[in-house]
Amino acid sequence: MSQKTYEIKACWDDEAKVWYSESDIIGLHIEASSLEEFEEIMRDCAVELILTNHLTPEQLSSTPLRDLVPGILWQRPPGKELACA
Repeated sequence: MSQKTYEIKACWDDEAKVWYSESDIIGLHIEASSLEEFEEIMRDCAVELILTNHLTPEQLSSTPLRDLVPGILWQRPPGKELACA
């Protein structure tokens, strides 16, 4: 089994005034009023949801750890880059 890569995209809902997620991670549904909050929620739950919803117990017990750690592609929307301190 080779490492799988998952994608998460933040989309702005102008009517609801929230950022929401589009992702291929089963069970990941994020709504947040700021990108910072969005990223915090994403970091807190994305890997756990991948391990829970995309892998079987057999895969978890028989796959080397280096192959279990998922790749997650995240890029802030254009014009919303985080300022460096």
